[in-house]
Amino acid sequence: MDAVLRATVVYFFLLLVFRIAGRRMLSETTTFDLVLLLIVAEATQQGLLGNDSSITNAFLVIITLIGMEIALTALKHRSAGIEKWIDGVPSIIIEDGRPLKDRMEKARVYEQDILSAARTGYGLERMDQIKYAVLERNGSISIIPKQSSG
Repeated sequence: MDAVLRATVVYFFLLLVFRIAGRRMLSETTTFDLVLLLIVAEATQQGLLGNDSSITNAFLVIITLIGMEIALTALKHRSAGIEKWIDGVPSIIIEDGRPLKDRMEKARVYEQDILSAARTGYGLERMDQIKYAVLERNGSISIIPKQSSG
């Protein structure tokens, strides 16, 4: 029972930490992000397994974590509020070529990130060519270009 309790507490703790860290952290993995994830995984291991490093305990922890994921997925389908808290909602960060600085700062998104998405997807070079930029729930940036007149 101790393993189940530990796994549940660690699961919700990590869910909270990654939710606070923001969506952009999850969108594109850099070398720094990978190293950080490996360190978090190693630090989490002892909290999950405690002194019992048996294969039975490891299986119990894995089943608990997968069960938590299944339960939260079911809860998200039943409650829009829970889904919004866990997954977030898309957020407009550029409107008619104007950066919405307060939203960008809150999401820790920089103009370089937006311009990179605009270049990659549409070959756009300037902010004034963007009608909307949307920070999606998964951390990616969607670009809606302005229609060219003519």
